[in-house]
Amino acid sequence: MLIDFRLVKNTYLVCGYTDLRKGIDGLASIVVNNYQLDLFSDSVFLFCGRRVDRFKALYFDGEGFILLYKRYDQGKLKWPRHEGEAKQ
Repeated sequence: MLIDFRLVKNTYLVCGYTDLRKGIDGLASIVVNNYQLDLFSDSVFLFCGRRVDRFKALYFDGEGFILLYKRYDQGKLKWPRHEGEAKQ
């Protein structure tokens, strides 16, 4: 199955630090408990740890959850650590 994330309805960027040792269940609990968002909507949720060269994405494709992990070989992300930075 090929997913074009450009066509996903919502993209949520979770500000701050997330423990990237968490798997699907741990990241899903952050989305539900901290933000009261619907995991099963057409949304991708993005998380970053303390190291800004890697992030995780959580997405429900209608059949199950997909957990993506990206680590940059070179370069870093400019990840907002609080809501004010995200709005900028």
